[in-house]
This record gives sequence, C-alpha cells and structure tokens, in this order.
Amino acid sequence: MLTFETINELTLKVTCTGNDVLFTKAGSFIAGDSPGSKNYKFEKLLLGPQNSLAQAALGSLLRRVTKENIPLMKVTMNGDSVTYYANYSQHVVIYRLAVGECISVESENILAFTQDCKYDVRFIGSGVISQKGLATSVLTGTGNQAYVAVLSDGNPIVLSNLTSGNTISVDPDAVICWMGKSGYCDPQIRTDLSWKNLIGQASGESYAFEWSGNQPVSVIVQPTERRGGIRVGID
Repeated sequence: MLTFETINELTLKVTCTGNDVLFTKAGSFIAGDSPGSKNYKFEKLLLGPQNSLAQAALGSLLRRVTKENIPLMKVTMNGDSVTYYANYSQHVVIYRLAVGECISVESENILAFTQDCKYDVRFIGSGVISQKGLATSVLTGTGNQAYVAVLSDGNPIVLSNLTSGNTISVDPDAVICWMGKSGYCDPQIRTDLSWKNLIGQASGESYAFEWSGNQPVSVIVQPTERRGGIRVGID
C-alpha cells in the first residue's frame, strides 16, 4: 500500500507498506529510506504504464502525436520503504481520486501516480491558440489508493464552483489540471479577438478556458504562464 504526502511543499514523500508499484516522472527520485538493504528499484518505461503491450504501444504513439508525452519511470517496491521525489523545486500538490473520478492534467505537470490510476490521453478539441494544445492527459481512479501528485511553478491556487455555481475562467497557459463531479468536465474556449489584435494592441488575455455554473469543477492554476502560444499582430 502506498500513501502520498508533501514535505516543505516542494517534495513528495511516498510511504510503502509491503509490495507495490509507483509511476513517476523519470529522474525525479531524490532520496530513499528502507530497513536493511535497498528494497526498491527503478525502470524507465519505454512505452507506458498500461499492462497490455498493445495498449502501452498505442498509448505511447498517441502521447507523442499529441505532444502529451512524458518520460515515465516505474518504481518497484519490495517491502516497507519511504522514498522522496521532486522536480526543480516546483511545488507539489497531492490529490486522491475516488473510484471512477478523473483528473485532466498537463503531462508536464505530472510528478507521480499509483497503479490504482488509469493513465490515458484524450483529445479535448480546443486550445489551438495557446500552449495548451488539443489533448490532455487523464488519470482515472480504479482503486482505493489512487493518488496523484502534480507540479506547480510556485504556490498554486484552487478555484471551485461546486457550491457557488459561479463561472470560472482561467488562462490556458496557467492551468495545471481540473476535476469534475462527473465525466471529464472539459472547458469551453472563449476568445476576445478584434481588429486591435491585428495592429498589435491586444490585451494579452484574448482567450480563456471557461466553465459555466452548470459544470461543477475544481481547477488548479499556477502563478506562472507557459511560454508559447500564438500572438496575432502587425508591426
């Protein structure tokens, strides 16, 4: 059995009781502690975390085509241990999925997840004018220990309309992930383009991801925007 917790906001602590398997961003291990000799080992996943070779190969191809590819490492634990993971001093946020619950997350923001999470990539059909892209990674809870650890550049904020029913709007280049009460709860793309964009007078906030009040969702946003995206203008 695995449990996740954060240490000093920047490090993921994984406690293993017995034998288990963990999937992490390749190269993210920083330290470990186990009774007796070292009882965990690392293996780079050439394809993906799926059990079926065909599914793993198909998933790997899809991730490369959609640019949602992430170098993953499999950690096999044979006995009690405590291991630690981090990535360039980024903040770590932990989420525990219920069975059937899913989280849509940018691949670059995934730090680790347990084998009780089903990992997949799917198209969302929006975001062509930002770094966000046309696809997103999805982790779905399949068991009682479905832990996910995501990364944020700086302390993130969490926006939720589960009780308020408000409309949530976020910059696609700042969003890390979102979770809905049912289904994937994908956002709508909202644009605010006009003739000012063509003469270089754009506000810099011409597009956004938006969830209406009838889409119960929780969204995690980082205080840093990804570099990239299309900027329309004439010098």
